[in-house]
Amino acid sequence: MADRFVTRFAPSPTGWLHRGHAFSALSAFRAAQSRAGRFILRIEDIDATRSRPAFEEAILTDLAWLGLAWEQPVRRQSEHMADYRTALDRLQARGLVYRCFRTRREIAEDIERAPHGAMEAWRGGPLAPDDEARRLAAGEAYAWRLSLDAAARDLGGFGALSFIERGNGPNHETGLIAARPELGGDVVLARKDVGVAYHLAVVVDDALQEVTQVIRGQDLFEATHVQRLLQALLGLPTPTYAHHRLLLGPDGRRFAKRDRAETLRDLRAQGVPPAQLIAEFGLD
Repeated sequence: MADRFVTRFAPSPTGWLHRGHAFSALSAFRAAQSRAGRFILRIEDIDATRSRPAFEEAILTDLAWLGLAWEQPVRRQSEHMADYRTALDRLQARGLVYRCFRTRREIAEDIERAPHGAMEAWRGGPLAPDDEARRLAAGEAYAWRLSLDAAARDLGGFGALSFIERGNGPNHETGLIAARPELGGDVVLARKDVGVAYHLAVVVDDALQEVTQVIRGQDLFEATHVQRLLQALLGLPTPTYAHHRLLLGPDGRRFAKRDRAETLRDLRAQGVPPAQLIAEFGLD
């Protein structure tokens, strides 16, 4: 991995950016500036059903309005599916993933029936060959899931996995953190109709773009555990992580696209200057 400080902001064009996005983007950009490093913008548009060109255009406009500048060209995940397919093929060849035909509802019901209820991370496994062949012939939808049991056998357990946290997790985790991918269960890495899912795409992209510092919100701290596992399985470098606090709205809830939080687009239209936001965030 390159010695130079390299970080990124990686939004999905599935809605308008809000204050929380602005805080995260500015935090990463200013960290790169302070270390004479590189700042990368990546568009994570693998969700073709929700991604929209208008949202991507607004992302570029919003970030420029905030005073950010980034390297060109911008990497769009939808243009690099072959990279993710190669990574998935490697995991398949080693028997680390399996086809899962269960729906989210069925998995939720399995968890509820488990002795520890919702506290139990779901694990499955491959179907019998005849059953899998029958379902494939019927055209049933499936997801490729990472088998934690197979991964543990491959690595000789997870005890050696760790990552460095320079910020704070939601429970004040900082410093050298022992990775616990078992907390997430058998996560989805790809679906039949989509060549990749979030966890696999992000570790491949971070490695290809030589990202050394991942700066993002505390809501993604738990994702780091499974991403550290994927880095180990694929022989990819591990960035240093810094998870920052989440901005909260007047109701005490964090800003989120699904809640239709006040958007940067709205603030621009109202004539709010970027300096006002920067001061509000305590970044001035």
